[in-house]
Amino acid sequence: MSRFTPKVEDARLASSTFSSLSGISLKPAYYQGILADLPEVGFFEIHAENYLSNGGPARHYLHKIREHYPLTVHGVGLSIGGETPLNIEHLKRVAKLVNELQPAIFSEHLAWSTHHSQFLNDLLPVPYDGPTLDRVCRHIEQVQECLQRQILLENPSTYFEFTRSDMSETDFIREIAKRTGCGLLLDVNNVEVSCFNNRTNPYDYLNDFPLNAVGQMHLAGHTIDSNTTLPLKIDSHDEPVSHDVWALYQYTCLQLNMMNQACPTLIERDGNLPPLTELLAEARYADTIRQTALRESRYEQRI
Repeated sequence: MSRFTPKVEDARLASSTFSSLSGISLKPAYYQGILADLPEVGFFEIHAENYLSNGGPARHYLHKIREHYPLTVHGVGLSIGGETPLNIEHLKRVAKLVNELQPAIFSEHLAWSTHHSQFLNDLLPVPYDGPTLDRVCRHIEQVQECLQRQILLENPSTYFEFTRSDMSETDFIREIAKRTGCGLLLDVNNVEVSCFNNRTNPYDYLNDFPLNAVGQMHLAGHTIDSNTTLPLKIDSHDEPVSHDVWALYQYTCLQLNMMNQACPTLIERDGNLPPLTELLAEARYADTIRQTALRESRYEQRI
């Protein structure tokens, strides 16, 4: 049993006191423009593994930007879903960065990306069964104890389903949050991608998702591959947020507002980077949707 026992309520507390404006991914191409103009944006999010060195230009600019904006840290290499033990040295390096930056949120993926000592350049899915659930929970408890904070776990983007799975993805994630006290990062684009690929309804997925544990949301763009027989949506993060994802986001905001729960939202972009102004415009659009949903939910609660 982990000595660190966070409560699911921590995610709600963090989201209620965090910036009301949406954030965007922090990329080196934007460093100088951000510092020159100090745009109106809620926060910036970094990938932990891009900032594990002890020095260099990236760390210099990161600390300069941190003087003006909140930060969130998104891990991509802890391999929480992996069958092998966590890489302790890597975890310690991430913990050092988190302790140094004191971000508003630290999040990771329900996925695996290592095989023994090898790091894979991908986030691979896990089967939803009892042994995997036990292993993922142990890894999350280990991460939370090392970081001495609650983490948020992100729902995955998937392209197939395991025949050995004996529970739904939402039940699997709900049980993880219940057992470990971790919060959840709801990636709305991942919902669209996975449900399209698995031929399921994304609104049914959201209706069954444990929204009470959500502490942050991600929005991103995807692409469709060229296979005309069985096309797949690819979680590429190199396009603007799609109309389908904006619609799912609006629906989710309405559900969260009915629960009196606010969540900081990130516009996630990792490739084909547009001008900074375009990402800022997407963040403002997310703010507009969230504010409209808040007004609508308040009206529904009055009638």
